[in-house]
Amino acid sequence: MLQYRPCPKCASDRAAAIGFTWWGGIVGPKMFTHVKCTKCGTTYNGKTGKSNQMAIAIYLSVSTVVAIVAVTTLSPSRQQNNPATSSDSSHNLDRVASLIDRS
Repeated sequence: MLQYRPCPKCASDRAAAIGFTWWGGIVGPKMFTHVKCTKCGTTYNGKTGKSNQMAIAIYLSVSTVVAIVAVTTLSPSRQQNNPATSSDSSHNLDRVASLIDRS
């Protein structure tokens, strides 16, 4: 069994690994050795005995930026999907304009 640092709040040496969190899913808690004291419920870094708040903030910031970049990069632009700006539509508009000029 893994030995974790004592709880920074109550000094208990009994802590359990956290398998899932809202902020990191399954990966985040494993990256930061996120544990929970079984006596008082405090969560902290099991390796250092310190808070994971700064690591969690950085993790959320980086993952949010990556998600935004992925969504904007992978989504098609509005310009390409606008029928008024496509070359076929422009050609059709030119034909309509020439028919109107003839009449």
